[in-house]
Amino acid sequence: MLTAADQLRERLRDRSIAKLVAACQALRPRSTDYLETRTRIQSLQRLARRIRALNEDIRVIETDLQNLTSSHVPDLIAEPCVGPVTAAQVWVSWSHPGRIRSEAAFAALAGASPLEASSGQRTRHRLNRGGDRHLNRALHHITLTRLAIDPATRDYVNRRIAQGKTPREARRCLKRYLARRLWRVLEHQRPPSPTP
Repeated sequence: MLTAADQLRERLRDRSIAKLVAACQALRPRSTDYLETRTRIQSLQRLARRIRALNEDIRVIETDLQNLTSSHVPDLIAEPCVGPVTAAQVWVSWSHPGRIRSEAAFAALAGASPLEASSGQRTRHRLNRGGDRHLNRALHHITLTRLAIDPATRDYVNRRIAQGKTPREARRCLKRYLARRLWRVLEHQRPPSPTP
């Protein structure tokens, strides 16, 4: 679209993503259009159909994940800001009771355990880049969502900052807290309901 002729770009300008996809799917070549413009319109139509099909697939998969996680790990889904996708990732990484011996081991698996990076008289910790990066991403997503909508989480981060931590270090502490909390929820969850 960026390299299209001005007439075509004008037909698609100033639209949200959903309206842009609908407009691309509804495009019809004009008899006065050059071959290049007609080809570009056909490509945009195909791309819009593909985007709609993939969005529908996403909706179906998220519904399936919601049903699966709600029946197998309902306590995890009940946690604030844990949706079906992040719950599924945390559940898959955790696997089963007893596999991960402690909350510290779960945090290490998630790459949320602090690594000491002290120098001289300054004691500090740095990001752990090891572990399951998909689990780390799920924890990161939960952390950011909680920071955006949960006042108690913001208070926790503000307390850590008042203690002398940087905002980044405070978020890291929050991620470690979440790893601890989610491990406890998974290890002590009620048995799953039978599926028909």
